[in-house]
Amino acid sequence: MAISNNYLESVRKQFAYYRQLGEKAMAQLEPEQLFQQVNEDSNSIAIIVKHLSGNMLSRWTDFLTTDGEKSWRNRDSEFENDLTTAAEVRDAWNAGWACFENALQQLEPEQLDTLIYIRNEGHTVMEAINRQLAHYPYHVGQIVFAAKILKSSVWDSLSIPKNQSGQYNADKFAQEKQRRHFTDGEMNR
Repeated sequence: MAISNNYLESVRKQFAYYRQLGEKAMAQLEPEQLFQQVNEDSNSIAIIVKHLSGNMLSRWTDFLTTDGEKSWRNRDSEFENDLTTAAEVRDAWNAGWACFENALQQLEPEQLDTLIYIRNEGHTVMEAINRQLAHYPYHVGQIVFAAKILKSSVWDSLSIPKNQSGQYNADKFAQEKQRRHFTDGEMNR
């Protein structure tokens, strides 16, 4: 049970970290930049957000009792750019994350081995979480990359800034060894 508790605590922190990365990247942009596409085949940040939200709402609404690909989801429409304001992008982002985070928060360690379905394929709850631990950061990385390209002024680093690794590591190694998640104390920097 201790491993299951540690797993749930760790993934909750990991997802919170990636949510925050996406939010900090988008916050550096002008509202209209959320809708820009590099080319016809690329997705704007707004489209990526819409897709993430659609996935989260579908996968995590009643996920223990219904298939993760809901009949009401229209995945193809998630890639149509019909969000028109930064507020709509933010609302879609928040709706998806709220659904997902609520589902994670409600989980009990003994449910990690429960069998659930996504497109009629069985996954344990832990496997479904791991699947999204690859999927959501993949898209957050796209958001960060696009934001860095679109930002017209100096980019505020979301991690250790260039040429500051030595100082960052010196600060870390000056502390006593301890077990902690890498995001502890880092989320608000």
